[in-house]
Amino acid sequence: MRIADMCLLYLLLALGMNLIVGYAGLLELGFVGFYAMGAYVVALLSSPHLSDTFAGLLLWFPLGLHAPPWLTLPLGIGLAALLGMAFGGPTLKLRGDYLAIVTLAFGEIVRLLLVNLGDAPLNLTNGARGVGPMDPLRIAGWPLDQSMQLGPLTLAPVTLHFYVFAVCVVLVLVLCRRLEQSRWGRAWQAIRDDEVAAEAMGLPVSRLKLLAFALGAGIGGLAGGLFASFQGFVSPEAFSLQESVFIVAMVVFGGMGHLSGVLLGALILTALPEVLRYVVGPLQSMTEGRLDAGMVRPLMIAIVMIVTMRLRPHGLWPKPDWRGGVTPEATRTAALTR
Repeated sequence: MRIADMCLLYLLLALGMNLIVGYAGLLELGFVGFYAMGAYVVALLSSPHLSDTFAGLLLWFPLGLHAPPWLTLPLGIGLAALLGMAFGGPTLKLRGDYLAIVTLAFGEIVRLLLVNLGDAPLNLTNGARGVGPMDPLRIAGWPLDQSMQLGPLTLAPVTLHFYVFAVCVVLVLVLCRRLEQSRWGRAWQAIRDDEVAAEAMGLPVSRLKLLAFALGAGIGGLAGGLFASFQGFVSPEAFSLQESVFIVAMVVFGGMGHLSGVLLGALILTALPEVLRYVVGPLQSMTEGRLDAGMVRPLMIAIVMIVTMRLRPHGLWPKPDWRGGVTPEATRTAALTR
């Protein structure tokens, strides 16, 4: 169930990334910064760290802030969205590789700030030591870190979190589907296909890009807040560059711009490391422990991704083309045949 919970969190992250990369065509490699923003906002407001660090807050909140989830989660989403707009503004004129480099730097800047703001000039994030323990999520007053008894059934905390995460995924999925069919969604796809032509047709390209950054960042902030509440502890190690690359890989691997493909890619790449445990174990037994699981499993994942992208360059489940639901591969094959 814990693996299933993490799968749902990565589904949220992949859906948020798909708004930026799949719909608007903006190559974002610093998405983990928005993820970290949501997580740290919830962590700081749900733990005694701030009141223990700052004497002024201790006078007002002697028992710690302990803000309720209905306040911390929306605040984390809102601040992540504002961070997305603040970051998207200066980068609107950049495209392709240049945008990727800038967003890559943004993600690393956020991580380094989380590490360095644990000492001087003030201890805001507690540095590499992380922030915790935190208050659990509460649904109708029931804390999700306690088992719930429903007749003969006993729902463990990981199961309760699973249901909450599943509801959030469904709501975000409906939102993304509605956005895809809206004027905004069609405008994003026009910008993705040809930005110059879209601007020539009168579309407000800058505002639409900012909107994509804000909405995608807000979903990332939601995932970060849920992750922090689920773990009860956050540290900068959870928001490395590898996480951003992993989220981008989910979108590209499944099929950019196609919700079903993105969900499939996120599920496979999240569950694949756990499945490969059953492959690495026998290999280690055959080699008497000389194989390092930390090296073999990433190598196997990379091989699977390379083979898949070689055979399916548009992703496992690409978005159907507008020509009667024909996929890009079928369109290209038909053109070559003619």
